[in-house]
This record gives sequence, structure tokens and C-alpha cells, in this order.
Amino acid sequence: MKKLAYILILIAVVLTSCNDYETYGDKKEKERNAISKFIADSSFTVISEEEFVKNGYKTDLQRREFVKLDKSGVYMQIVRPGCGDNIKSGESVTLDCRYTEYDILNDSTMTFNNTVGYASVPDRMTVTCTSGTFTASFLSGRMASAYSSSVPAGWLVPLTYIKVGRPQSMDDECAKVRLIVPHTQGHVYASSNVTPFFYTITFQREIQISNQ
Repeated sequence: MKKLAYILILIAVVLTSCNDYETYGDKKEKERNAISKFIADSSFTVISEEEFVKNGYKTDLQRREFVKLDKSGVYMQIVRPGCGDNIKSGESVTLDCRYTEYDILNDSTMTFNNTVGYASVPDRMTVTCTSGTFTASFLSGRMASAYSSSVPAGWLVPLTYIKVGRPQSMDDECAKVRLIVPHTQGHVYASSNVTPFFYTITFQREIQISNQ
């Protein structure tokens, strides 16, 4: 009887362990559901990439529009297109970024640098454009400290559509976007935990200080 009881307990433990195990497919499904719920709870309107192009590469803020970009799976809202110039092919620039980062799956704010305490320390990254493809590395800042110097691919998606100069007049504004970034376009934590993140980010060129 004791042997039978032991076998039954062992079977129960194995079955419980199997039920608790999440496959990668399970985690991706959980991520998709979390993104859908976040969009619904936030009353965002999702438009297609075709609509985005037809609208002149703009998202309607009144309608709380986000475009879902097919290639990356990133959802993007352009709050401000920015001033100055786009990053041209063959060009390398240094950008200063202010951001907030929100974990959609776990409903929590993770990192940020857009408060008074971080006024003098934006996240700084170097970006290179090669035939329309962007690569980048963080030089300093909260993201580099928290995750690594590798810039999440999702952060680079907006650079095709925005200008990244520095305001020179009262009418100029730095580029600002909001992004829903799936784990495949995120940093190492997002990738390893199959976690989507929501970002609000501003981009502008680094201040050039003359030595003269």
C-alpha cells in the first residue's frame, strides 16, 4: 500500500509540474493577450500600415491612433515629428533620449529618465543609418545601466519617420513617439521573459559644444 501511495503521489507531482510548465507558444499567446488588453483599456485605435502611409505618415492624436508596423510588430504613435532633419543614409549621429518604460505584462513602471532628477543625464546613444537600416548603441544612461549597451530594435523603428534636430526657436519641438514593443524587438529582459513594453520617448541630437 505504501508503495502504491508513493507512486500515486509521484504521478500527481509530475502532472502538476506539467500543468505549470509554459511553452514559448504559451508565453507568446499571453503576450498577445496582454497587448490587446492594454490597447483596449487605453482606448487606442490601431490603424494599418497602409492607412498610415495614406495619411502622410501621421497618426491622429485625437483618435489616439497607433499604427501597427507589419515587419517589426511594433505599434507606434507619432506625437511630434520633430525638427531639423531625418538621419540620412551613411550618417552617424548621437542622440539624447528622454523616456518612460512600462511593463505591460506585469502592469508596472520599470525605468525612466524624464524627471527633474535626471535633467542633466539623458540616455545617449550613437546611431548609424545604412541604406535605411539603423544600428545603435547606448553610450550612457538608465537603459544601458539596467539592460546593456544594446539599443532595443523597437526604439529604432521611429527613426525612419521622424526628424532628430534640436529646437532652434519657440516653434521647434523635439521628436516624440509612443511605442508598444513586443519582446522580439525589445531588450534582453523583454526577450528572455517574453514581455512587451510601452515607451514614451523623445529624441534630439546631442548638444555640440564648441571648444573655441
